[in-house]
Amino acid sequence: MLIGSVVLSDPVPTGVVKGHVKIFPLSDVNLADDGIAARLEAEQPFSEYPLIIRSRDTNKEVARVTADESGNYRVELPPGNYILEVQGPESKPAARATPRPVTVLSNQTVRVDVNIDTGIR
Repeated sequence: MLIGSVVLSDPVPTGVVKGHVKIFPLSDVNLADDGIAARLEAEQPFSEYPLIIRSRDTNKEVARVTADESGNYRVELPPGNYILEVQGPESKPAARATPRPVTVLSNQTVRVDVNIDTGIR
């Protein structure tokens, strides 16, 4: 006699959001002088600008990711609709970066590059 049963379904495969973060302007220096451009690129403070991913329907934070030393980031998420935004450091002027809608599909990668304008010159 079968009283009840539970059907276990396979979990839905995640998708990936990845991209490159670029932070500008960092100063008014002449970037052509003495390799300054390369040095500024290497010193970009990615850890000060985490990327926040929120559910588009509830606005709840579902992930937070920081770009690596090269400015690249990658995060796995369940399929769904999200908003990717930048959180600026509290001790500095607010960064200007437009929040971006992102749709994640199972077993697919979506690329979202992020430009952050620090307003610092």
